[in-house]
Amino acid sequence: MARIEVTRKGADVRYVVTNFTKGTPEWLYDHLCCARGQAENLIKRHKSQLASDRTSCRSPLANQMRLILHTAAYWLMRTLREAIPRPQPLASGEFSTIRLRLLKIAVRVRETASRVRLAFAANCPDAELFCGLLRSLTPRPT
Repeated sequence: MARIEVTRKGADVRYVVTNFTKGTPEWLYDHLCCARGQAENLIKRHKSQLASDRTSCRSPLANQMRLILHTAAYWLMRTLREAIPRPQPLASGEFSTIRLRLLKIAVRVRETASRVRLAFAANCPDAELFCGLLRSLTPRPT
């Protein structure tokens, strides 16, 4: 199976030699090669944007706990990104962009007996998106 693409940057030639006897070359490329590349991209994002490659503790248990916490943060970021409506540019944003625009923002929090009120700055560009995400991610009473 071979894939050849020519762009302004030059030729991009990819080929795969395999012993699979079932499936078309297109299926092999789409479902095996591209899936592997996507998995590598997700691992790279996990390491670079969540700093999960920092396992500098002396104890292996501490390093394992650190990786578990990074994986939980990764799951949280994926869940948040999937909840963003498609017309929004953040729906396909990098984790670092989502963190800066939705999680690292300043709000004034006022807590009463029955509510928690968030007061955004007047010029916060993502305040409406943030509130919509809170509503969609909040569990409904049963």
